[in-house]
Amino acid sequence: MEKIYYSSFESPWLKKVFVASTERGVCMVDFLTSEKAFLIKLRGRFSGEIIRDERKNQEVLSQLKKYLRGELRRFHCWLDMEGTIFQKKVWSALTKIPYGQTRSYKEIARAIGHPKAFRAVGSANGQNPIPLIVPCHRVIESNGGLGGFGHGVKVKRKLLDLEKTHGI
Repeated sequence: MEKIYYSSFESPWLKKVFVASTERGVCMVDFLTSEKAFLIKLRGRFSGEIIRDERKNQEVLSQLKKYLRGELRRFHCWLDMEGTIFQKKVWSALTKIPYGQTRSYKEIARAIGHPKAFRAVGSANGQNPIPLIVPCHRVIESNGGLGGFGHGVKVKRKLLDLEKTHGI
């Protein structure tokens, strides 16, 4: 049976940030939630044994802390993302959006070879299990509007502002 290791840290504006990983890599990130709610979501996605282990996720926790302080622009960690082929294409495209920049849902649809699938891109974006590391917050509407974000548009704006402030 697969083991999933999780841990967390306190963030001034994201409250508690949770990270879960398998032996293959990071499989979930969540924030602005309780440990109980995070574990329910984690159990809904994975059937393995869930273990709290601060050491297993130490490197990714360190990177997330640096990112939230504006000291890290690109994450260097293995990912273990489960999803459809389409979702994986979208999530891969998200990782290619440079720090401090944005792309529209339409641009992502074009980039993955499905130019009319911008609504499906929005749906896949919303299903991203590893926000921050896979930067779904960098995807906006074609007209410049923020669009949606699973943790709220205010948080999306704050993340984009963080990146603009600390961008190159």
